[in-house]
Amino acid sequence: QVQLVESGGGLVQAGGSLRLSCAASGVSFTRYALAWFRQAPGKEREFVAAISQRHGSTPYADSVKGRFTISKDNAKNMVTLQMNNLKPEDTALYYCAASGTIIVSQLRSHLGYAYWGLGTQVTVSS
Repeated sequence: QVQLVESGGGLVQAGGSLRLSCAASGVSFTRYALAWFRQAPGKEREFVAAISQRHGSTPYADSVKGRFTISKDNAKNMVTLQMNNLKPEDTALYYCAASGTIIVSQLRSHLGYAYWGLGTQVTVSS
């Protein structure tokens, strides 16, 4: 059974940094695409960043490009999201997602991911 567990969320002032981690069990990250999505209260879940199974394609949402970096460690079965220069609008519940079948053109869509964590809260104060 695949399980994803996020950690690293918290409260930070605008301009600060956080590093989110997602640890997996029951799946080998070498064969999976991984992504981060977020959902703020009253809003739909939105794509943040992803990393493909092969070739390391890493699309980002325009709103986080240049501030966030996604990376994965296959040996540790872990994916991380380094978030710098955080803004109040980054406040949301952040989810890790994984898929063994998604294609590169679909990395931004939550519909392509079969496995999800429960999320970790990120709150950025102004």
